[in-house]
Amino acid sequence: MGTLGRLVMLMMPITPRFVVGWVAKRYVAGPDLESALRVMRSMKSQGACFTLDVLGEEITSLEEANFFVKEYHRALDAIIAEGMDANISIKPTALGLLIDENQALENIEKITRIASNNNIFVRLDMEDHRVTQSTIDIVIEMHNRGLTNIGTVLQSRLFRTGDDISSLSSKLGGYSDVRICKGIYLESEDIAHTKYDDIVIATNNAIDDLLDAGAYTAIASHDIPVIDHSIAALEDRGMGPTTDDPRGNAGPVRNGKGLGYEFQFLLGVRGNIRRKLAKEGHRTRIYIPYGSRWYEYSMRRLRENPDVAWHVAKSIIMPWTNRR
Repeated sequence: MGTLGRLVMLMMPITPRFVVGWVAKRYVAGPDLESALRVMRSMKSQGACFTLDVLGEEITSLEEANFFVKEYHRALDAIIAEGMDANISIKPTALGLLIDENQALENIEKITRIASNNNIFVRLDMEDHRVTQSTIDIVIEMHNRGLTNIGTVLQSRLFRTGDDISSLSSKLGGYSDVRICKGIYLESEDIAHTKYDDIVIATNNAIDDLLDAGAYTAIASHDIPVIDHSIAALEDRGMGPTTDDPRGNAGPVRNGKGLGYEFQFLLGVRGNIRRKLAKEGHRTRIYIPYGSRWYEYSMRRLRENPDVAWHVAKSIIMPWTNRR
């Protein structure tokens, strides 16, 4: 991260809110749904599709969960009305997972069923290790209820991820749909890899495992070694942007999906690489977070992963880089 990044991280808690907002606007669409729609409209020409995420998690009451249920209904209505090539991503704790798991399950089903009726995919975000198993269990339960338009995120830094891939694949077959990322949560070294090189290796191994299991593989990484490995892994399996998925164990091609895989990027990160991949024909997706809790989101991301401070530092000392 470097001395400058560490200094920025230490200064952020006392940094004026408007300064944090100026930096965050590269990574967060804005405070409301209309802000997110404006960003998506402006980026449609870049050959990308989108994932909408309403910011907020770890609610303290089920009444708060009602807000997220209604907001995701609004987001789905907007995607349909705008004809956007987009899906949604939801955090289970924002729907009440840590308060009442059964109620969270019902909230998630409401959203997922509306999405299913309109051929829209739902991604369950993966939060910290406290909810890893319950998040996976919810996806499996939704499939058991006939809702196959839902998948989860797995974090490659966790030691358990290889086993989770095997378990999901055995239960869901080709309908298994996983976004694989290294994970923002800095977990204990007792349960997770903590060194960069180890995390890269674990991520590459997880991508190989997902591809071989026939899962739809959403590669969510900004690390060049992971992207390079992914392209080589796809070529080794005869997969690519102009080739039908040759894997005999893969599920059917679904609405809004690529040919067995896609590349995903956070808003404001590695736009040049994303555009290059899109130009080569790969399906690329931009993760679009929005909501009134943008400040808490930005500060928490900084606390949980100090490496983000380097991007903040860059934006401050080289403001011309603060673009998408």
